[in-house]
Amino acid sequence: MGEPSRVAILSPLYSGGAGAHGGITPVVTNLAAGLAAGGTEIDLLVRLPPGFAAPGGLPPRVRLYDLGARHRLGTALAVARHLRARTPAALLAAGHRYNLAAAWAGRLTPAVRLVLSVHNAISPEASARGGFKQWQRLRAVDHGYRRADAIVCVSRGVADDLLASTRIDPARVRVIHNPIVTPELLRRGAEPLDHPWLAPGAPPVILGVGRLAPQKAFHHLIAAFAAVRAARPCRLLILGEGGQRDALEGRIRALGLASDVALPGFVPNPYPYMRAAALLALSSDFEGFGNVLVEAMALGTPVVSTDCPSGPAEILDRGRYGRLVPVGDAAALAQAIGETLDAPRDRAGLAEAAARFAVSAAVARYRSVLGLGPPCA
Repeated sequence: MGEPSRVAILSPLYSGGAGAHGGITPVVTNLAAGLAAGGTEIDLLVRLPPGFAAPGGLPPRVRLYDLGARHRLGTALAVARHLRARTPAALLAAGHRYNLAAAWAGRLTPAVRLVLSVHNAISPEASARGGFKQWQRLRAVDHGYRRADAIVCVSRGVADDLLASTRIDPARVRVIHNPIVTPELLRRGAEPLDHPWLAPGAPPVILGVGRLAPQKAFHHLIAAFAAVRAARPCRLLILGEGGQRDALEGRIRALGLASDVALPGFVPNPYPYMRAAALLALSSDFEGFGNVLVEAMALGTPVVSTDCPSGPAEILDRGRYGRLVPVGDAAALAQAIGETLDAPRDRAGLAEAAARFAVSAAVARYRSVLGLGPPCA
């Protein structure tokens, strides 16, 4: 089975330069660091785009390998070559595209334990393709994923969607929530912030964080904010970049909100903003998990969210730690924001609730599913 103290992880790796925050990258790097802290050698297998700067600060036991491939078949062959050369105990892949490449590589290296991780529900993506492409996508997942020794889903909703969409054996599926809360997150959240909107005594700031993409439905958050601002002084900051910037800025102007809404783009460290905001609002149509909710809670910031598939209701314990509203209902979102501003939840209690998503909790479960022994002292 190869060297029991080595695991290969195949994952996309995003620099954030395109305006990304969250997603798979911090989950994978947190997991890799946590496994490495327990004595496991990690081979982090990535496809670095031209000009991409590899992330710094990785632990010594985490080694980055650029596969040099630019398509799925080339990736699968490069992974198989790596597995033969390095003989890890297991290969963990992250995300549908990389899961399929790993499944192909696994056929060429059957001695390596294959674990796939699913970070988003598959049915919304497949249905968006429609017709033959939808059938083709689901068939590829069904056949490819059944080769895995185990499949990790980041939320119960993602797992239920996968099982409803395929013929995968439920006994192979595990739910492990994302490893989000780290000492580094808390340290970065405590860094000083120089922004006039977040100075003491300024009107409360509602914060949105994420790609400016249709999935995040920031147009509903802007509409909800318009209703909240009509009743009280407040401001809205949306951190992130993406293809919907022009449409969102047009909506802001049309609603007469330009003086109280800002889209500053991608911010390398959003955590001081989270810590200083009155609340964080997630308006998405769907999520695999909802990392930003956990990050904000860990910093003691109240949150509201759409009850979208698949993670927010699990993170917020069906509304215990933050109000949940129907997807696409700007009026309900406005009401939840107003009620939370009037009666915010206890910050210490939110931070305590977020501790469920500490790296140590996820790493222990991943060690088991990867077939690793107990961590080194």
